[in-house]
Amino acid sequence: MSILNILNERKVKRQKSLAILIDPDKVDDLSSLKQLLPMSEECYVDFFFVGGSLMTNNNLSQVVKTIKNLTDIPVVLFPGNTMQIDIRADAILFLSLISGRNPDLLIGQHVVSAPILKGSSLEILPTGYMLVNAESTSAVSYMSNTRPIPPDKDSVATCTAMAGEMLGLKLIYMDAGSGSRQPIPARMISKVRRSIDAPLIVGGGINSSEKAKHALEAGADMIVIGNAIEKDPNLLIEISEKIYDFNKSLNIH
Repeated sequence: MSILNILNERKVKRQKSLAILIDPDKVDDLSSLKQLLPMSEECYVDFFFVGGSLMTNNNLSQVVKTIKNLTDIPVVLFPGNTMQIDIRADAILFLSLISGRNPDLLIGQHVVSAPILKGSSLEILPTGYMLVNAESTSAVSYMSNTRPIPPDKDSVATCTAMAGEMLGLKLIYMDAGSGSRQPIPARMISKVRRSIDAPLIVGGGINSSEKAKHALEAGADMIVIGNAIEKDPNLLIEISEKIYDFNKSLNIH
């Protein structure tokens, strides 16, 4: 079954998913990554997202290869640009930055990467990417040359998500940005969830099990954690327990 079908099926069942974001630029050596992989399997991690805003150490392929060799957890590319493609991955988030007005990230880079992806076996996941953050100087905002949606502008986020879905995008990804001090407000997640049918991914600023719980209860179908685990690997256990309990309460785990 395709990853998109899995996510749609889980959404119908209200089952939650967990993804770990791996930024290749932050993998100084593979030993820490190798330690994370068995722990991820024990904690029922559903996906690895691999990618970042920059790519300075050129080890994307090595990271993807290591994950694929040591675990069966699907690898989904989360590209910051057209250079971040590795055909050994299982899928790619084909991101359109719908919260911004930078044409290069709405369609420009997609044109460049389309022939490469067309010839690959990667599952293409058309994704409306929405940056939501009060900190306009975040790394994603700086690199994308766009301003994020302010966290108190629920109507802007809701209408943006609806427009993305109407354009045919199959997933909506709301991101507070890597290392954000605050997650996306539960209120905004809830309003976006009610306005769209597509699976909703939420990431950024989820650095505690309580914040993960709030995002899940608000309607996130998948939460993405990255920086927080780098600082405290045990947080993965706490968050996975929240997801396990949530799914178990629905008798669907």
